[in-house]
Parts: sequence; C-alpha cells; structure tokens
Amino acid sequence: MEVTCLLLLALIPFHCRGQGVYAPAQAQIVHAGQACVVKEDNISERVYTIREGDTLVLQCLVTGHPRPQVRWTKTAGSASDKFQETSVFNETLRIERIARTQGGRYYCKAENGVGVPAIKSIRVDVQYLDEPVLTVHQTVSDVRGNFYQEKTVFLRCTVNSNPPARFIWKRGSDTLSHSQDNGVDIYEPLYTQGETKVLKLKNLRPQDYASYTCQVSVRNVCGIPDKAITFRLTNTTAPPALKLSVNETLVVNPGENVTVQCLLTGGDPLPQLQWSHGPGPLPLGALAQSGTLSIPSVQARDSGYYNCTATNNVGNPAKKTVNLLVRSMKNATFQITPDVIKESENIQLGQDLKLSCHVDAVPQEKVTYQWFKNGKPARMSKRLLVTRNDPELPAVTSSLELIDLHFSDYGTYLCVASFPGAPVPDLSVEVNISSETVPPTISVPKGRAVVTVREGSPAELQCEVRGKPRPPVLWSRVDKEAALLPSGLPLEETPDGKLRLEHVSRDMSGTYRCQTARYNGFNVRPREAQVQLNVQFPPEVEPSSQDVRQALGRPVLLRCSLLRGSPQRIASAVWRFKGQLLPPPPAVPVAAEAPDHSELRLDAVTRDSSGSYECSISNDVGSATCLFQVSAKAYSPEFYFDTPNPTRSHKLSKNYSYVLQWTQREPDAVDPLLNYRLSVRQLNQHNAMVKAIPVRRVEKGQLLEYILTDLRVPHSYEVRLTPYTTFGAGDMASRIIHYTEPINSPNLSDNTCHFEDEKICGYTQDLTDNFDWTRQNALTQNPKRSPNTGPPTDISGTPEGYYMFIETSRPRELGDRARLVSPLYNASAKFYCVSFFYHMYGKHIGSLNLLVRSRNKGALDTHAWSLSGNKGNVWQQAHVPINPSGPFQIIFEGVRGSGYLGDIAIDDVMLKKGECPRKQMDPNKVVVMPGSGAPRQPHPQLWGPMVIFLLALQR
Repeated sequence: MEVTCLLLLALIPFHCRGQGVYAPAQAQIVHAGQACVVKEDNISERVYTIREGDTLVLQCLVTGHPRPQVRWTKTAGSASDKFQETSVFNETLRIERIARTQGGRYYCKAENGVGVPAIKSIRVDVQYLDEPVLTVHQTVSDVRGNFYQEKTVFLRCTVNSNPPARFIWKRGSDTLSHSQDNGVDIYEPLYTQGETKVLKLKNLRPQDYASYTCQVSVRNVCGIPDKAITFRLTNTTAPPALKLSVNETLVVNPGENVTVQCLLTGGDPLPQLQWSHGPGPLPLGALAQSGTLSIPSVQARDSGYYNCTATNNVGNPAKKTVNLLVRSMKNATFQITPDVIKESENIQLGQDLKLSCHVDAVPQEKVTYQWFKNGKPARMSKRLLVTRNDPELPAVTSSLELIDLHFSDYGTYLCVASFPGAPVPDLSVEVNISSETVPPTISVPKGRAVVTVREGSPAELQCEVRGKPRPPVLWSRVDKEAALLPSGLPLEETPDGKLRLEHVSRDMSGTYRCQTARYNGFNVRPREAQVQLNVQFPPEVEPSSQDVRQALGRPVLLRCSLLRGSPQRIASAVWRFKGQLLPPPPAVPVAAEAPDHSELRLDAVTRDSSGSYECSISNDVGSATCLFQVSAKAYSPEFYFDTPNPTRSHKLSKNYSYVLQWTQREPDAVDPLLNYRLSVRQLNQHNAMVKAIPVRRVEKGQLLEYILTDLRVPHSYEVRLTPYTTFGAGDMASRIIHYTEPINSPNLSDNTCHFEDEKICGYTQDLTDNFDWTRQNALTQNPKRSPNTGPPTDISGTPEGYYMFIETSRPRELGDRARLVSPLYNASAKFYCVSFFYHMYGKHIGSLNLLVRSRNKGALDTHAWSLSGNKGNVWQQAHVPINPSGPFQIIFEGVRGSGYLGDIAIDDVMLKKGECPRKQMDPNKVVVMPGSGAPRQPHPQLWGPMVIFLLALQR
C-alpha cells in the first residue's frame, strides 16, 4: 500500500499516517494539593504525605486513543469514608479537610476499550498529632496510707500520631533521663493502645514533688508543631473517690421527679464529674450539673443504668452506678395448658388443667397476682393450687392449677396483676373455662391461598382461626431463609389473622406462614397454614435505547427483547415510527415456548425511514419501551489528545497556531465521508469562524490533521467538528484548546516567551534576591498602582496580554534586586542571541541587567547587558549576543532605583542560535504607549489563512 499526502491551500510540512492510532490507555498520577512530600519507599511504592485537615488533590493524567475514561477507587481505609467515584476525563480527585481514616491506597483506572485498562496507584499517608494524655498511677501494693509518700509512681503519657511521636519528659524545665537521675526510669510498656511512654519515679523523694511535662513531637513533619501536657505532683495527689446519695437500685413511680447526687469524697487535682445513661443518651429534659442528676416527671422509658464517673487522670476513674427502675406494667397474657402428663390438647373432666397469667413489669419481682372465679376470690384447696414461679413458664408468672377437673370448676377466671401501694393501674386478663373451650384450628379462606397483586398496591394475607378462645396469629416468611417481613421483624402478630402490606414490591413475592400463638389461648403445639403472594410487575426490556447507524439503502433489523416481568410473557408488542403506529410485524413462528422478543425489519435505510422507532411491549400489567434511533448519519469524530507540542507560538507576534488531530469513529458504518465542517470560536465571544474541510476515503484509526492559525495569545477557543456524508450532517464533537507555552524550550529557533501561561515558560524566581518579579496584564493591575511609571499593557497593546515587571513601591528600598531565572539550556552553538522588549518609564528608574549563568564548572554569573534610567513610556527591543561555553541560563535582574516611580517590565523574550541582527533597534518593533502621540503597531486579525491537510491512500 502506498501512502501519499495531498496538500491544499498552503505548503506546510505534514506527516501522513496510514496506520491506525488507536492505543490502549496509559495513566500517571500526579499531585497538585498540599502535599508535604511525595517519595518512593523501599518497594518502589509512591507515597503521598499530607497533613490531616489539608486538601488532597490527585490528578490522573491519561493518554491513549480514544480518550480514556478515568475512575478513582480506594482501599486500605475505612469503608465509611468513601468518596464519590468518577467517570470523566483527567478527573481530579479532591478531598477537602482530609481525615486520618481517609489514608490508604488510591487507584486510578483508565480505560478506553482498547487493550487492557491502565491502573496506577499511590498511597496517601495522612500525618497528625493529637493532644497527649497524661495519667498517674501507683503500684497496687501501695494503696494504703498517704497516697504518694514514699511510694513508686508511674506517669503515663499517651498520644495518637502518624508518624510515631518522640517523647521528652521534663521536671520543671529540666529534661529527664535515667542516665542522669537514678531515681527515674523511662520506658515503653507493652500492649498499650496508641504510643505510650512511662516515667517511673522510684520510691518518691522530696525533689520528686514537682511539675512534670510530657512533650511529644513528630519532628515538624508537614509543619505539625510539638504538643505538651503538664501535671503537678504533690504529696496530696490522690485518685478520685465517690459516693451516691441514693441506693444503687432506685425504684420510683412514674411522674415523680428524680434527683441523684454524686458526691466527691477524695481526689487531687479536683476530679471532673460526668453522668451517662445506658443504653442511649440521658433522657430529654434531664439535667446533669455539679454532680447532681435531675430527671423531671420520670417515665417508664427512662428506666436504665445511670453512671457517675469522676476523673482527674490520677489512678483509675471512680464510677458509681444507679439502676433506676420506674414502676410499669404492660402486655398481660394468659395460657391454658391441658394435662401435660397425659399429653392431652383438650380440656377433659377428670384431667388436670393449668391456667397461667403473666405481665411484663418493672421491677418484675414486685408484681403480685390475685385470682378470681366468677367475680369472687379463688379459694385454695386440695384441688385448686396457686403457684408464683412455674419453672415451665417465664419468671414471675402466676399459675392456677385445677386437679382432677370437675364440672363445678367450669366458670370465668380473672387474673389481676398489681403493684401494692403504687399509683400504677392494675392489669387483668379473663379466661373462660367450659365445655366449649377448645384448642384452635387455623386455615386459609377459600380463594385466598394465592394472592396476586400489582407492584405498588396494598395486599392483605388472611388466615382464619377457630376455637375458644381465639389466639393471635403470628406471620413469618417460609421460602426465604432468615428473611424478614416487610416490617423488618422475623415475626409479626396480628389479632385478627390478617397481615396487611402496603406498597408491595417484587421482592415481597413468596410463601408466608401463619400460625397460632401459644399465649392468650391454648399452650399447645401451634397450628399453621401458608399463603402464596405473587407480585406482578411491568416488563423490563432491552435495549432501552439504541443508536442504529447504517448506510443508505442497506437493511436494518430491530429487536426488542423481554428481560423479566410478572407475568413473564409478551401480551402485545406495538411498533411506532416518529409516534405513528406501524402495521404489526410478521408473527414469530409458533414454538413450544412463548416468544420473548419482537422484531421489525427495515428493507432499506432512507432519509424518509430515518428517525425514532419505538417498540412497546406489554404483559397485561404494564409496558416498557425499546427506543431505536435509526439514521445514516456519521458518528462523531474522536479528537486526538496526545499530539506532541500542539501549540506553536509565532516569534514576536501575539498569535499562535494549534495542531488539531482526530480520527473518525466507525467510518465504515455509514456512507463515505465527504467533508468536515470546522467551527472555531474564541471563548466568551459569540462569533465563530466556519470552514469546510473536504476528505476522501477516511479509514478507521486514520489520523487526520488540521492546523489552526492566527489564534490570539493567550485566549482559549472552542472547536467544533462535524462530519458530512451524502445523508447530511453527522454527530458533532467539540473540545476546548488552550494556549500553553513550552517549559523546557525544546526548539531554540522558535522560542519566544510571551509570559501568557502561568508557568512562564519555566522561568523561576531566584531565592537569593530581595523580591520577586510579578506577572500581570492590564486587567490584573492594581487600580491604586503608582501613576507615571510602568506600562499600561503588554507589547501587543491588548488588555489580556501578560508581561513581567518589578513593583518598586514600599517596602522596596534603594538597591533591592529581583532576579528571574530561565530554564537550563544545553549549548549546541557557539553564539546565541537574546532578544526581548523592555519598558523603563519613571523618574526613579533603576537598572535592568541581563546576566548569563554558566553551568560548565559550577554556577558563574556574568553581565551581558545593562541599561539604567528613564527611557520613556514606550516598549523597546534589545538584542544581546552571548557565547556560553556550556549549559547556561539567562537571568533578568531588576534593580530598584531611588524611589517608587521606578517600575521596570519585560516581554516577548526570545533566545535563538546565531548572531544578533546588526541593527539593535527595529523601528517596526517599537510600540509607543497611548498618550505619547505616536501610533502603535496594529495587532493581527483573529482569523488568518487556515491550512488543511488531506490523507489519501492509493493502493
């Protein structure tokens, strides 16, 4: 295959590419946040160190074609600290106020469908230093007597930090060490949480009663300052001691006001008191102040354990607990138990019978029960026994046993539960014993064994209970192991046997069990039945949306498939084109199973048949739609983002060109491409320049190229590219192009720095000077700047153009120097010429010097050019010859004059090989500022001639 390049409109070198440029994704992680350090550790792992509370910024820079998509994930951290995953290009991961739990390994995954995804990772190490905690202890054998007199004392200092902290112990202002004082020992205990250092004072001496400071440090990593805590040890230092004003168990009536005092009986320093409640927080309205806990109008829900804790960091905290019991009763239940010995489930004369009564009460053991028969107190006899604690029943349950049941024992029995002398209402339960008292049966009403409802509707499952008395019905799931009911409970009680479900969903489908409870009825084996719930829901189809492209005249087959639904069948399938009903497609041949799809065939794609097709599939419950967009229009172009050095600046002009490259997505899917429509618009402007780019025989993976010229520095532009075929316009693609200046100056023959980019072409501020050069333009100037000095605009005369200048107002002084240092250049020629524009206007102008720093043998600065004094409100150009002997840098040095009217500026710095022009001042390059009476050079037009290149492949 022979590759040729057809050149149109202009003769500019161009490399044709006949091979595809599709390439798998590659990724690189860079940081742009408040990192302390990024380093490689022992196993070549990238580690990003950041201070807790700072902002984490990671960027995943990608290459590959088509443009890869980026997704961030994280491991080795708390699952609760996830961040939102992303799926956009060159995504920047930003975490504000990063926490220690968010440290770990971060992964950037880039994929574009070509080859395998690229995965890069970096470990984020979050640095922090908490406030230290100092506690004081003594050996257990020394508890008696005065606490610390002639005792061994341990001062324990604990801190949480990353990296591990360094500890320094001080007595007063003197640093302690066991090598200097035999009476102390410093060591690190085993099995402690956090980092801990212990200062041991052996057999206390008088000088040991002093102030001790524990200072912790992470050696100023990430700028984290040291922290310290101080404790004063005296001969009265003692751990806290407490006592309560009430008993440890406090029983009260509902509605009473409860006050509990926690009294300190010892402790130096003065301990801090705190009340807590378990489980949960203190009741609403409770007040804890100065060791006194007050709960107004206490209720049953306020029952629980209340803890008073005293701490002063000496010894162990002192703790006292009050178990608050608020009298209450609820849930009165009864049970009828036939003769257990004879394993009977019915009530029969001549057999034993037991009636049981129980209430849930606080305190449970204080409940009393009383039995009545037919309204009168039941009398104990040889055949009537009342017991309080039946081992076969829950604790504190009262049972009435009838031995050898007689007919005279039939009647109504009443069990009354009460708290004697307390204002708590009694609870009672009534049981009727007669020949009609029979155990329960349960069944599902006719026609209710299977309940079918639509998703989102209410449902009612019903079981009927017969018997006397009728116990409650308990519902549970059958076919799903350990599954919960919609209420979130494993069992749900219904007094009428009906389980009511609101807004049922498809996951509620299944078998439900109903069974009789063993309380409020017979204490026998539960009876049970089952109900099947079927939840119908509309169909789900695929594809929900599909873009179908085909060349004109070619056939297309559209298929809409049923994925799931209840019922799982197609009741009807209706096709529409642009909203209009189409004739039914030919019937699918009869098969053993019902069809799960519907098809529509288009014999040929035409302009008239292009458009939106809808297939609506129904299963009698609802419907779902497949949407097909059929056309012969071309897919969108795929911009190529990996063009090396796409920006080309034009020496002394304020224009630049941009190499725009792209491929065409699936060019063979439709008719051949005829041309592209190119639209270029400067951002924040309305007008766009439009150009037609003819092409022929575009192949998949073929790289197309177009050079955009006469773009204005430093503006950005929106580029839109639309392919055209015989069908018409295809899908448009757009991107933003930005002006960037070279940093490493790869081509000295075309190396003009306009300072339009924030990176200022790789120039840096000298760290050994007095102040810095400033980058600004007419829009960023200080409105209160000094008049009669400095340029109003850059060399181009546009307000957006940037330049570098020195500000000589306060606090600058006479002789202060500012140095701007270029990147390092490798000397490949004998002579070079440095050309630049300077502006030196003001009665206090100092000096502008150009120095050359040779890197051949160390760093040696030599003066190459100098100019001093006021040169007028005009930009002027200088050409300075230099002949470095090895690698070199150029330095612009601005020196402050005698006053504040001495601002100096430079712009459009160019370094090229060869000698300088003989004529040092080019009158065409002198720009006089407005107000001086002289004209200035007009700036170029926005849009100049554009160059188009066309790839043609000839076999």
